[in-house]
Amino acid sequence: MSSSKVKQVASADFPTQWGHFLIHGFTTRGSMVGDGGRSEEAVALVMGEVHSGSPLVRIHSQCLTGDVFGSLRCDCRQQLEMALSVIAKQGAGVLIYEQQEGRGIGLMAKLQAYALQDSGFDTVEANERLGFKPDQREFFMPVEILKALDIKQVRLLSNNPDKVAALERAGIRVTERVPCEVAPTEHTEEYLRTKREKLGHLFSKRRQH
Repeated sequence: MSSSKVKQVASADFPTQWGHFLIHGFTTRGSMVGDGGRSEEAVALVMGEVHSGSPLVRIHSQCLTGDVFGSLRCDCRQQLEMALSVIAKQGAGVLIYEQQEGRGIGLMAKLQAYALQDSGFDTVEANERLGFKPDQREFFMPVEILKALDIKQVRLLSNNPDKVAALERAGIRVTERVPCEVAPTEHTEEYLRTKREKLGHLFSKRRQH
């Protein structure tokens, strides 16, 4: 299972608290167009039959602060756990976990952005003040991983229309966008509002306040 742009380097059984997956490790083959020439690694957790129909797929960008330390500044860990739970309930699906910390700006820059947010900037303004785009990600590697897994159409677990567009542009048909919504808290209310108003993320009305 490899495409011309990514190489599968490992595959193993991967039991989790949500159920039994296979974990596949992928690396880029040299530089990829649009990634600035950087090599990248990512993993795909695969459960059940994913080659027929439109399997559930979640593309999750690494968030050390949320995924590992349980930060309340974002909803990343809750989205990760929700996606794994939904896939397990369906009995089939794929979660791609890529190294795109801080929407692609990296861990140290993300912490600098946190400091700016503490001074009153929102998440978009902080990124821009540091010289980055609001969202640096291009989603090249997840697309290549889906192709390597021979998945041609998906039901995408996401609130982000940019992910839908990136997959569609690359020839992966998105038959449905499945919301991956977490109820806001006092810590994430402004963060989620900014994602909706400035990044175009889609939330149902019951999650907007």
